[in-house]
Amino acid sequence: MTEFWLSAGLLLLAALAFLLLPILRGRRRQQAEQDRTALNVALFEERVAELAAQQQAGVLDAEQLAKGRDEAARELLADTERDGAARQGHLGKAIPLLAAVLVPAMALGLYLHFGAADKVELTQEFAKAPQSMQEMTSRLERAVQAQPDSAEALYILGRTYMADQRPADAAKAFERAVSLAGRQPELLGQWAQALYFAADKQWSPQLQALTEEALTADPQEVTSLGLRGIAAFEGQRYQEAIGFWQRLLAQLPEGDASRAALQGGIDRAADKLKAGGAKVEQSARLKVRVELAAALKDKVRPDDTVFIFARASNGPPMPLAAKRVTVAQLPIEVELSDADAMMPQMKLSDYAEVQLVARVSRAGQPTHGEWKGQSAPLASGTQATQHLTIDSPDS
Repeated sequence: MTEFWLSAGLLLLAALAFLLLPILRGRRRQQAEQDRTALNVALFEERVAELAAQQQAGVLDAEQLAKGRDEAARELLADTERDGAARQGHLGKAIPLLAAVLVPAMALGLYLHFGAADKVELTQEFAKAPQSMQEMTSRLERAVQAQPDSAEALYILGRTYMADQRPADAAKAFERAVSLAGRQPELLGQWAQALYFAADKQWSPQLQALTEEALTADPQEVTSLGLRGIAAFEGQRYQEAIGFWQRLLAQLPEGDASRAALQGGIDRAADKLKAGGAKVEQSARLKVRVELAAALKDKVRPDDTVFIFARASNGPPMPLAAKRVTVAQLPIEVELSDADAMMPQMKLSDYAEVQLVARVSRAGQPTHGEWKGQSAPLASGTQATQHLTIDSPDS
């Protein structure tokens, strides 16, 4: 804060100069006016003495002497009134000096009340690396106090609370973030996870509702997928746990450090199934290459959403497995599997025959859009890469 207060001090000196310089100039003008008034009085006295001498010499009579004195007095009065009017236009010494003291004091008080000194100090603190988790948490708490309407600050604070083994505090932070930023899938997933650990890993209807809402809006929401897998495993629903964790595994890039731990969880769930005499269901996988017809390149925008999904040829219209990309990513090759299932009870491997669809939707709606491409019915166990071209109006 040293640089800030130094700059503020220089600005304060500049402001005081505007107040005090006129005072000094006014004092010089006042002294000049006093000197001029004294001169006028001296001239008046000299004029009266001259008239008296003329009257003694017999040049003027008594009446002429009286008139001469009256004329000299009127001239003196007129000069004095002009000097007084000029002096009335100045503030005097007391008011400007008082203002010179009060203005900076009021400015400092108003700044400390309405200003951003705390934010400036926080910015300087964040420029330095924290020495401990406690210091980082303290900084973030102060940042949230300074910006109570910042969903981003609350989100980061919630993640920090989770890292500091404070899930109950994290749940409150995520709940406030949701109230500010809306029910975004990622925020819902983080909120549900914090509530789960705050309740000592006890599943509840609230957690079920939050994760279902998150996965409905974004089937690839990683926190909800991981949490549902953990809850299924703890509830000895091992096949369900495998399904959620396989969907999560499909979202992680190759080389991600958490892939090994996640695969270990899938393997343990499979072992539990085998130990109980159950059969581990095999996941169906379809490889699809999607491209946009050349005639449509000028009719779509790069940020338009593209949904790539498989649906049952003879069954419900809901997608069995889906991926979401953008026009800018085309052409693209993706893999659809049970890991991409919209609902655990409706998987790609549950249906012998499916149809592949790719749809461009400017509004981001998977059920309707502007353009689409679709395949003929094919076996869900097909190994060869399928090709889809988006080239037809979506009716």
